[in-house]
This record gives sequence, C-alpha cells and structure tokens, in this order.
Amino acid sequence: MRYLIDTNIFLFHASNDHSLDEDVRSILDNYENSIYLSSESVKEVIHLFQTKKIKTKRWKSYYDIFNTIEEWNITIKYVSKEHLLTFASLDSVENHNDPSDRLIIAQAITEKLPLVSSDRKFEHYRKQKLNFIYNKI
Repeated sequence: MRYLIDTNIFLFHASNDHSLDEDVRSILDNYENSIYLSSESVKEVIHLFQTKKIKTKRWKSYYDIFNTIEEWNITIKYVSKEHLLTFASLDSVENHNDPSDRLIIAQAITEKLPLVSSDRKFEHYRKQKLNFIYNKI
C-alpha cells in the first residue's frame, strides 16, 4: 500500500518520542508499504531545524534530514501543477488555513494516497475526497 505522511508523523518517527499509535507505527514499519513525504513537508522540516524549533540527536545538519529520508526508504513527492490545481480548488475549512497543510492535503487527494497525520483538522477534508488516517496520540 502507498501512504503520504504528514510533517508531524515524520518528526515523531525521527525523534522516537512514542507519539505514534500502533496502527501508524505498523504502517511505517511494514516494508511492503511505500511511504511518501511531500516536498512541502521537507521544506517545513528544514525550516524548523534551521530555526532550532526542533532538536534531535539524529540530525547535526540539514543533510542528516535527507539521510534519514533515504535511510527509511521514504520517497519525496514533489509538488506538481496538478497538486496546485487541487490546492486552488479546495473548499475552505473553518479554523484551518495553513497553506502548507492544505498543499499536502491536495497532494494526497490528487495522488489518491491515504494521508497519515496527527492533525485532527484534516478530518474535515474527507468531504473533499481525502483518505485520512488519524494518528491517535
């Protein structure tokens, strides 16, 4: 099966902080699954690392972020015109206007990939064809 993981899932997994429920951990640990991470998430992680808003012993430089992605056999899903068209067509959801989140959601919808996240607000996008797997932490 193929899955797109949200930024928070990647960070929880990288920090080993036990913030992943059993279902999500089994998705990530199953080598038969293909795991994707949006280029938008990669941008967010690099920004958080550079601004010292995340700290992990695993990463000494931003190169280590890419090494982790490669080591875990995660494929970066780059933003395309089709993703941006879906992004532009998404209906507004009350109390959720984070453009990075909405772009990641648009990628999942366009690619027909289940999106794994700890963000409960993503639930509201099911009406717009998002296949959402909530990490119950």
